Amino acid sequence: MAPRTFSRLLVAAAVLAALAAFFAAGGSRYLTFESLKAQQAALQSAYAAHPWRAALGFFALYVAYTGFSLPGAGLLSLVAGAVFGLARGTLIVSFASSIGATLAFLAARFVLRDWVQRRFAGRLAAVNRGVAREGAFYLFTLRLTPAVPFFLINIAMGLTPMRARTFYGVSQLGMLAGTLVYVNAGTELASLASPRDVLSWQLAGALLALGLLPLAGKKAVDAVRARRVYARWPRPRRFERNLVVIGAGSAGLVAAYIAAALRARVTLVEKARMGGDCLNTGCVPSKALLRAARLAADIRRAGEFGLRAHAEVDFAAVMERVAAVVRAVAPHDSVERYSALGVECLRGEARITSPWSVQVDGQRTLTTRAIVIAAGARPAIPPIAGLETVDVLTSDNLWQLRELPRRLLVLGGGPVGCELAQAFARLGSQVTQVEMGERLLGREDADVSGLIAQRFLKEGIDVRTGHKALRIEARPNTAGYGLEALGIPASPGRTIETNEFLQTAYPNIYACGDVAGPWQFTHTASHQAWYASVNALFAPYRRLRVDDSAIPWTTFTEPEVARVGLSEAEAASRGVAHETTVYRLDDLDRAIAEGAAEGMVKVLTPPGSDKVLGATVVGERAGELIAEFVAAMKHGIGLKKILATIHVYPTFAEANKYAAGAWRRAHAPRGALAALERFHAWRRG
Repeated sequence: MAPRTFSRLLVAAAVLAALAAFFAAGGSRYLTFESLKAQQAALQSAYAAHPWRAALGFFALYVAYTGFSLPGAGLLSLVAGAVFGLARGTLIVSFASSIGATLAFLAARFVLRDWVQRRFAGRLAAVNRGVAREGAFYLFTLRLTPAVPFFLINIAMGLTPMRARTFYGVSQLGMLAGTLVYVNAGTELASLASPRDVLSWQLAGALLALGLLPLAGKKAVDAVRARRVYARWPRPRRFERNLVVIGAGSAGLVAAYIAAALRARVTLVEKARMGGDCLNTGCVPSKALLRAARLAADIRRAGEFGLRAHAEVDFAAVMERVAAVVRAVAPHDSVERYSALGVECLRGEARITSPWSVQVDGQRTLTTRAIVIAAGARPAIPPIAGLETVDVLTSDNLWQLRELPRRLLVLGGGPVGCELAQAFARLGSQVTQVEMGERLLGREDADVSGLIAQRFLKEGIDVRTGHKALRIEARPNTAGYGLEALGIPASPGRTIETNEFLQTAYPNIYACGDVAGPWQFTHTASHQAWYASVNALFAPYRRLRVDDSAIPWTTFTEPEVARVGLSEAEAASRGVAHETTVYRLDDLDRAIAEGAAEGMVKVLTPPGSDKVLGATVVGERAGELIAEFVAAMKHGIGLKKILATIHVYPTFAEANKYAAGAWRRAHAPRGALAALERFHAWRRG
C-alpha cells in the first residue's frame, strides 16, 4: 500500500474512532439544549473562578467539535454568549469556528479529494474552474446563508481546488453575522425555550436576504457594466434576426447550423468561399496531399513486402486530385445545403456597425439580437530581409502550384510545417526545415520530437533546429469588420478576448474558432461554435461554460503524433505529480504485420491512480487511437476500465489496452499476489 494511501486511511480511521468514542461515552447528551441550559450556572461559576482556563478549554472544545464536523455547533455558540458575554463570546467563537472549519476542510481534502476528483473528473471540471475564478465570492455567500449547514460546506469545499488560506479568511468574515446572532441570543439563554427561538422566521429571512445580497450585487454590477458598454448605441425596438454569424468556416458553419436547428432566424455572412480555410486551404487539401505523398513513400517501400513497383510523381496530377477532393467535399459546406437547412447565406464583407447591427458590403444592414464572430485566421508573412526575392508559399497560395519546387525551405517546426516538409520531400523536393527552438514539435515531449526528427533525417529532410528565423504563421482575423469602432479588445496574441461563455466585451457578441483561440484546430472551432450559438440564442436565461478539459490534436506526419491532456514536460513545469506508462508499438502484432512498428503509447496518471492526466500516441493511426483517451478524460474512465474493455485483434487499438495493462502490472498488489501464491501451493498439497 502506498504511504499516502495509508496516511489517508489512518486519518479517516482516527476521525471515525474519535466520533465513535464521543457517542459511546455519552458525550452527545451533554451537548443538548436542555443540558447546556441546566449547566449554565455551573459554567458561569467555572469561568468566574478560572477565566483563562475556562476560555481556552471552551476554545479547544469548539475547535474539536467543528473540526470533527459534528452538526449543531450553534448550541456551543449559545453557551459562549451565556458564559462569556457578547464581545468575548463572539471573539472566541469567531476564531474557533473558523479554525475548526478549516481543519474539517483539510481533513476532507486529504482523505477524499483525490478520489472524488478522479471519480467525477468530467462533471467537476466546470466546478473546479468556477471555484478557481469566483470560489471565494460564492463561499462568502454560503456562509451568510443559515439554510446550508456549515459542516457540509466545510467538507464540500475541501473537495475543490480552493486554497486553505482563502477558505479560512472568507469563513472568518462570512460566519461573523451568524456568530453574532447566536452569541447574542446566548446572552439571554435562560429566557430561551428551545434553539428554534434563536432564529425567528423574520431573522432567518433577514440572514437569507443578507446571503443573497452579494449575488444580487454582482448581478447589479454586471448590469451596470453592460449598460455602460451599450450606452452610446441605440437599441432597435425589434430585431430582424436572432443571430448573425460572420465567417463560414468550421466555427461559423456549426454556429449557423445549430441556430437553424433550434428554429432561430440566422444569417451567415462570408466574404470569400464557404467552408473557410478548412475546406479550401487547410484540412481537406492538406490531407489529400499527404495521402499522395504517403502512397509515393509506400511504393518506394514495396520491396520490404516482396513486391516490385516504381512510382513516378506527376506533381501537376497530384495537385489536380487535391483540387478534385476539395470540389467533392464542397457540397457539404455549400450555400445550397445551408439554405436548405434554414440558414440565410449572404456573400459579402460584414462590418459590425453597432452591438445589434451588421452591415454587408456597406449597403444592406441587418439588425440582430446576437452576433457570433467566426472570422478565422490568415497567414502573415514576416518582414525577413530578402524574402521578396523568392516565391513565398502560404496556406493561401500553396494549392495553386502545378510544378514541384526543386528546393523548398520550410520555416517552422510546428505541426503544419512538419506535415508539409515531409509531404514535399516524399514527392521529390529537396526540403530544408528551419526551427528556431531546440527541436521539432516543441509542444510535445522530447522523446516524441526525437522520433519525428529521426524519421525526417531518414527520409532526407535537412532539419536545422536552433536556427533563428521568423516564422510564417496564422494570425487571427481581428481587423476589418468593426471591432475597433466598438472597442472590443484583442489579446496579446491578437485573438478576441472572451470570457468562459465566449462573450466579448459586449455580452450579446460572441467569438469562436481561430479568431477566439487559444486552440486553432477545426475540431475546437466546431466545439466552441456549439457553445457560442447556444449561449447567443438563450442568454441570459441559460448560459453554458465552454468545457475544454479534454482537447485533443494530431500532427499528420508519418508516424502520426496525437495528444490529449498533459505531456510529461507540462506536468513537470506545473508541478503536477505523475507517473508515466509507456507501451511501444514494436511489440504490437498489427503494427509488425503492417511494417509500422514505430512509435508508442504514453499515458500520464497520478501516483497510485489510474486516472488519465494526459496521453500521447505516436504511430500509425494515432489520430484515431487518441479518441479512447479523450473519452476517458472527458467521462472519468480510468485505465483499469480500458484494460477490461474488449479490443478487436489484431488492431492498432489494442495498443491502448496494452498500455493500460502495463500500468496494471506496475501497480499489481504484491502482498495479495504473494498470499495467492501461498494459497495455490497449499491447494497443491
